Amino acid sequence: MEERLTTIGLMSGTSLDGVDLACCAFIRKSGVWSYEGLAYRCIPYPESWKAKLHRAFHQDLNTLKLLDKEYGEYLGTLILQFIQEFQLTPDLIASHGHTVFHKPQESFTLQIGDGQAIARATGIPVVNDFRFEDVSKGGQGAPLVPAGDKLLFAAYPVCLNIGGIANVSFDDSNGNRIAFDVCAANQVLDAIAGRMGYAYDENGAIARSGTISDDLLRQLNQLDFYRQDAPKSLGREWVEECIWPLLRESNLVPADLLRTFTEHIAIQIGKAVHGITSSSMLLTGGGAHNHFLADRIRANCHHRVVVPEKNLVDFKEALVFGFLGMLRWKDEINVYSSVTGASSDSCAGRIHLP
Repeated sequence: MEERLTTIGLMSGTSLDGVDLACCAFIRKSGVWSYEGLAYRCIPYPESWKAKLHRAFHQDLNTLKLLDKEYGEYLGTLILQFIQEFQLTPDLIASHGHTVFHKPQESFTLQIGDGQAIARATGIPVVNDFRFEDVSKGGQGAPLVPAGDKLLFAAYPVCLNIGGIANVSFDDSNGNRIAFDVCAANQVLDAIAGRMGYAYDENGAIARSGTISDDLLRQLNQLDFYRQDAPKSLGREWVEECIWPLLRESNLVPADLLRTFTEHIAIQIGKAVHGITSSSMLLTGGGAHNHFLADRIRANCHHRVVVPEKNLVDFKEALVFGFLGMLRWKDEINVYSSVTGASSDSCAGRIHLP
């Protein structure tokens, strides 16, 4: 017997480049999941929404409540445009939302984008707020993509995603999924490139032209986070507190900052996957387009780094959140305590009916 459900997954990353939408049919046959990609689109944020989401970190509770609803309504309009453009007939919408705060050590995480507002706007059931339940059980609430890695991308023993934050996912010797945030990535690289008037460092060309600062590289690699055992996760708070002061104090020109931080990312990824006896690693996320970064990762690890077709590179997280929403709809486990450190696995996400 074959099961099939069509879901639109939404993802907004810390880099604030836009909203990723992926519509996929998820099929289970003989207990094995697969997917069929139907449509993909990244809708860039207008400057007004970039500013609102960037400021959200500093807003009071009442302002955040209003922004939560407004952002949900905005996402609803984007989804309707997406549905109309590709003439889609989804059964379900799954929205990651936009992370404002992530402080699992304080049992607190916040992703805005009111699910009920999305459901009202679209007339389609919505699953959102995927992190809260795990955090309430003492977990990190992140990364969540590993359930998709294990069930949809088992052909790749190691999955690496480089977005605003780089994270890695793999099975341990007992078959339990292990995953954790490795280090800050595009949110730092893009911000440095922004000082030069660029949205990002295309292909890592500016970084390639720079020179490594051994002193800054040593300071970055000595940060306490890298000595912590998994499970562990990162948020903007850590980057603001730990990364930016070091970069500012270095007084380096942007090209040298980019070169040094690129090397830092590659070194930390190499350490994260060291000792994993696997021949292949799937590389997705915006960082997969940074050819120089990919080259430095290959130089710092012994795995064969595979960059897949463009839609999977760009939309894997949105695709997987669609998958997690589908699992929640079916009342099945979608968050692993072996990944997050929670007291138990979860069937996470809040369902909103139109």
